[in-house]
Amino acid sequence: MPWFGSLITYLYKPLFLQAKICPVSDCLVIIPTYNEIENIEAIIRTILDLKTPFHILVVDDNSPDGTAQVVQELQTKFGERLFLEVRPGKSGLGKAYIHGFKWALEKHYNYIFEIDADFSHTPSDLLRLHRACLNGADIAIGSRYIKGVNVVNWPLNRILLSYGASWYVKLITGMRVHDPTAGFVCYQRKVLEAINLDKVRFIGYAFQIEMKYRAYLKKFNLKEIPIVFTDRVNGQSKMNTSIIKEAIFGVVKMRFRSIFDKKSFQ
Repeated sequence: MPWFGSLITYLYKPLFLQAKICPVSDCLVIIPTYNEIENIEAIIRTILDLKTPFHILVVDDNSPDGTAQVVQELQTKFGERLFLEVRPGKSGLGKAYIHGFKWALEKHYNYIFEIDADFSHTPSDLLRLHRACLNGADIAIGSRYIKGVNVVNWPLNRILLSYGASWYVKLITGMRVHDPTAGFVCYQRKVLEAINLDKVRFIGYAFQIEMKYRAYLKKFNLKEIPIVFTDRVNGQSKMNTSIIKEAIFGVVKMRFRSIFDKKSFQ
């Protein structure tokens, strides 16, 4: 009775999704790196030890500390679950992610994740982001500010800068996202296919704002999932004044471009 099997699948589909969040080769976690030798092996092992069969793509900007060499050694252990793309040099977080997005689309992944290499995001929260997309979100955002301020080990001035930037972005863009600079994200494939990745201009942390804004303009469903963000223990932060300036002044320019140059946001 074929109908009986279909009925069982329908009734128990939610339980199946909880037990096996995504099938093999369906979920790709992109990790951009530059001098992350102190963190890269641990973050890879932690993600690949999760019950869900994630794949990982490390996009390394030719780190002089040997980050890529560590990944190459781990590839002998993890085989086709771990991939490495080495770019010629350091050219910004945004360009690293764009490279990774295009790679993911070519390889036909359906859920593409962003995560930092430094454990500021809890790897097990990848499951929560993906579940949100399974339940209807086009983009699931790991949000530090959807429920208060959930940041650990940041100085007060850094918290105020980040939290203030979030309100500033909401004011300028009209986008109702509490943590627009968040870098812990799950995209459904259709979102990245709809955005013209070659038109994305920002290369620093403002890249995160622009991606969310472009998706917002295209009426995709952006859902924030509360997370706890913990500042890195090992390695050096990549934050600098040029990144801050890009975020402050670039958001205004982006807003005006979206009004007067709509073709670039189609």
